[in-house]
Amino acid sequence: MEEPPDKARAKPNGTGLDFYAALPTSADFRRLGDPAVYVPLPDDWVVGVADIVRSTAAIEAGAYKQINTVAAAVIAAIANGLAGKDFPFVFGGDGAGFALPAAQAELARTAMAAVAGWAGEAFDLTLRIAMVPVGTIRESGHDVRVARFSPSPDVAYAMFDGGGLAWAEQRMKAGEYRLEPAKGDAARPDLTGLTCRFAEIPASRGLILSIILVPAPPASPERFAALARAILALGADGLEVGSPVPPQGPDLRWPSAGFRIEAKVWAAKTGRALWSSRLSVLLRSFLAHLTFKTGIRVGRFDPRRYRAELVRNTDFRKFDDGLRMTLDCTPAVADRIEQRLRLAAAEGIARIGTHRQEAALMTCFVPSASRSDHVHFIDGAAGGYAAAAAMLPGRDSEGSA
Repeated sequence: MEEPPDKARAKPNGTGLDFYAALPTSADFRRLGDPAVYVPLPDDWVVGVADIVRSTAAIEAGAYKQINTVAAAVIAAIANGLAGKDFPFVFGGDGAGFALPAAQAELARTAMAAVAGWAGEAFDLTLRIAMVPVGTIRESGHDVRVARFSPSPDVAYAMFDGGGLAWAEQRMKAGEYRLEPAKGDAARPDLTGLTCRFAEIPASRGLILSIILVPAPPASPERFAALARAILALGADGLEVGSPVPPQGPDLRWPSAGFRIEAKVWAAKTGRALWSSRLSVLLRSFLAHLTFKTGIRVGRFDPRRYRAELVRNTDFRKFDDGLRMTLDCTPAVADRIEQRLRLAAAEGIARIGTHRQEAALMTCFVPSASRSDHVHFIDGAAGGYAAAAAMLPGRDSEGSA
């Protein structure tokens, strides 16, 4: 049901995390294409950005699942530090962004530094991290505005507008506002709930299409919004296009393809040796595999309910200073979408990037399996958003756009 205009555009009071929690949510993703539904963050907030250096080389080496895990780890580490309090964040495939009040800035710096140190030690990946005050972003002529999208009653994802996150990432790549990775014991982020057990999700309609479109100045916000609506219409759920996640949820195999990655996540949390963490993950994932296969409830955990929630809670489309989507579609639909995007690029409305692949990846953040607020990040399995970003004009050669 669409929210009344006064509810969707109400402005909350306060400047702390309660500010974000009080923002209204929209269940209609199309509404998030309207700049009027976004609310400016308070000046005393900070924006954090992270991205993996030379992610293209890592993709070519077959390490994209590791890249997705590190990107999601930034979100998980901060979320765990906040003890369940909601905050605005966005998953970008080979990076992540978020915003927090100044009172939580030090917590976020510590979490980001720990993840960056762990990424280097566990996967030999270089994670750039930076934090920028919202006031500084506004002084640059950009803004950070947020809205909340609820794909289900149980979760709400942040949508960003105003160009502030993109500007912060550009300045980070230029060497400004950077934070240093942690070392030693300080490089052990709390990644409780971060898992990557599900198998790759093969395309059921033909292919997985990763899409990124961002405004191309000086195109007007109205023209870009009209383009976003057109792409959303082409990507609307139907027989030829939809979410990559099947109605029954993704396949869960044992041992999972990501168990070695999850063992490194577990080792970061516990400080155990890697071999011990692998054994622990194999045992726990085997028990989870049996639970899902049999459908038997274990305490408060109902595997059938969890799968249904997983399908609803999946983050396969978002506004992040532009539009990002991961679609399962026919080649004909992909052709139509790409043709419309090329036309928009030629008209100077947007910078565009797309990437085709055969399957999708899912990375999960499950603070508690007995609750319904678990979140699931979707990306293409063979480069996804990072490969699409590589197609954007003006992209930095050492990382994502």
